[in-house]
Amino acid sequence: MSFESSGVVLNPGEGKRSSVLADSYTFKASSADAGGAYSLTEITTVADGPPPHIHKTEEEAFYALEGEGNVQIGEDEVRATPGSFVIIPRGVVHTFSKAGTAPAKLLVIISPAGFERFFQEIDGVSDIDAIMSAAQRHNLEIIGPPPS
Repeated sequence: MSFESSGVVLNPGEGKRSSVLADSYTFKASSADAGGAYSLTEITTVADGPPPHIHKTEEEAFYALEGEGNVQIGEDEVRATPGSFVIIPRGVVHTFSKAGTAPAKLLVIISPAGFERFFQEIDGVSDIDAIMSAAQRHNLEIIGPPPS
């Protein structure tokens, strides 16, 4: 595994952006930036978050930056406040949503990298059939509707 020799430097607010189900995704490190090891995305959740889902080929970790969020891991739900860290092994159903009225901001690490292409593919898409089709191409199983 090798990393870009020039490194990556992004200022606040910088990075490729996508809008997914009303939430804002800013990509800080992609597969190309980290030699395929991981991707890092800053997510601002203003809605109910994604539906419960399973990553078949990636681990996913959340680090809460601002606001409060709920993270469902299997049958358990935890409250993530700033500074909280949660890791979800591949194959485990999970989702996240904001708690309360304020948006929740999270750093999300996905390993190995490459899943960021799913978010970019569904950028601005609201058609559930198109999202479900993209999910299959990215080894993602969507289990149910978004949390309420």
